[in-house]
Amino acid sequence: MAKTIFVNRYFHPDHSATSQLLSDLAFDLASRGQDIHVITGCQLYGDPQAALPADECIRDVHVHRVRTSRFGRGRLLGRLFDYLTFYVGATWRLLRLVRQGDIVVAKTDPPMMSVPAAWVVKLKRGILVNWVQDLFPEVATSLDVYGVRFAAPMLKRLRNQSLRLGRSNVVLGEIMAERLREQGVPSDRITIIENWADGDAIQPIDKRDNPLIKEWGLEGKFVLGYSGNMGHVHEFKTMIDAAEKLNHVDNIGFVFVGDGMARQWLISEAARRGLENVRFFQYQEADRLRWSLSVPDVHFVSLRPTLEGLIVPSKFYGIAAAGRPIIHIGDPDGEIARILEREQCGWSFCIGEVEALTNCILRLSREEPEVIDAGLCARRVFDRKYSRLHALDSWRVLLESASSVAPTVEVDVLDPLEQPVVLGRK
Repeated sequence: MAKTIFVNRYFHPDHSATSQLLSDLAFDLASRGQDIHVITGCQLYGDPQAALPADECIRDVHVHRVRTSRFGRGRLLGRLFDYLTFYVGATWRLLRLVRQGDIVVAKTDPPMMSVPAAWVVKLKRGILVNWVQDLFPEVATSLDVYGVRFAAPMLKRLRNQSLRLGRSNVVLGEIMAERLREQGVPSDRITIIENWADGDAIQPIDKRDNPLIKEWGLEGKFVLGYSGNMGHVHEFKTMIDAAEKLNHVDNIGFVFVGDGMARQWLISEAARRGLENVRFFQYQEADRLRWSLSVPDVHFVSLRPTLEGLIVPSKFYGIAAAGRPIIHIGDPDGEIARILEREQCGWSFCIGEVEALTNCILRLSREEPEVIDAGLCARRVFDRKYSRLHALDSWRVLLESASSVAPTVEVDVLDPLEQPVVLGRK
């Protein structure tokens, strides 16, 4: 029986977003009798010094962990070494594991993992599926990461060649699919399967039944919330400016739950401006997620416009599962903005539209039925399109199709200086 081999730096028991998604899928496939392997790292997202076992079987999934450097995410150079050592270890493991007809699913942590995966698949006559969570090097160049712009053309060419070799490239939305088509990836090799959340564990909870409301001192407040990673790709000044304008309104509060590069800036800004209506909390444990996501009456989701189609904020799915509406700050024609308009489950604002955002928050704080209706719409679209069951069904169909149809075009992915060449059709 052919194997399915996933490659990603993190896997269970790690709780990062990409790890949870991969763990859900791998465990589901293994529970159905499939031969599932995962090549991953030995550390945890939040603990680079962790030392998980090199090989183990978890719920019938064969886990192969490779040793890497342990610099963590704090410094760019250290992160680069962690990536490079993972490439080496993961590629060596793939060479030992892959047999003809096996499926290799390469995720995008670390970036460019599809390139060595494509080399191995071509050599071993396997089948490549790329699970594209974000587009590198475009994300790095959009954020002006030092040194990437010079190498970006060659990196993009290598990346595109590996995507063309894939039997399918799974992307998170239509704008990301458009980006790949612009790069020459054929439409029949692009599949949209959105990320998901656990709609059984995360359910809409009435604020009166939520113990965190009292624990966090938010009784009687209309709460605006941000939950998740506070990174460079997100925009927070518009939120904190709105909080400042509403600082005098006793019944409106803001909570920021999570961590990331921007967290300290937010804390410093709130203190500098004397904002008494803003509170900060660390990431919540998995068993408290249903409570924390139900604390806000409305959630914020933000993404810098230059990153549209390169990233889709995964926090949207948990918010929708909790039955809460969303205020999106970013491109009014972005992926999340399109969903909110289509499904009537939120409101969108451009970066810097502080006055309009403030007026919207004031209106929503007085219009409870409108907020409740938008939250109900969010849960309905979650059940219809973004539930774990829906996504796992889509993945099973895709992998069955990939295993039954070999790639029709062979692509030379070994030379970064040449354009892809069609060598033959089968």
